Amino acid sequence: MLILKGLILLSLGAIIYQDIKSREVYWFLLPILMLLFGYQHYQNVISIHFINAVLINTAIITLVLSVLYIYTFLKIKKSFFKEVFGPADALFFFALAVAFPTVTFVIIFVFSLLFSLITWIVLKHKSNYNTIPLAGYMSCFVLFIFAANWLTKSINLFLI
Repeated sequence: MLILKGLILLSLGAIIYQDIKSREVYWFLLPILMLLFGYQHYQNVISIHFINAVLINTAIITLVLSVLYIYTFLKIKKSFFKEVFGPADALFFFALAVAFPTVTFVIIFVFSLLFSLITWIVLKHKSNYNTIPLAGYMSCFVLFIFAANWLTKSINLFLI
């Protein structure tokens, strides 16, 4: 389990670094992270609960991305994945969808988005880019959550 935790932290760290530095993330990191998250989740819950959570979480992400796409198409009138939302961001959303039970997922998803927004507002004047490194900031939030959880053992993220 220690190796799994190390690989998760390493993957999250690589995503943070790449997304903040160049707004590009190596494509293979996100499926690897998805597998690591999924394995960790699967090891901590009953199989049927894992399947149900992943299906519900994936439906939530699909709904969110669909609403964003429709809004972009109708109001902003720009290319969704080229100008508005990065493919790595969408893949990171789906990686999170396999990482946690539904209630935990929704809480972490919402608060990681809020963390990303606040971080961008504070740091945007130092950035060379006009875009938000969403996958990077969300990875940073999730890294903090996992590190705090693993170090303190205060609450089991898979029982919420």
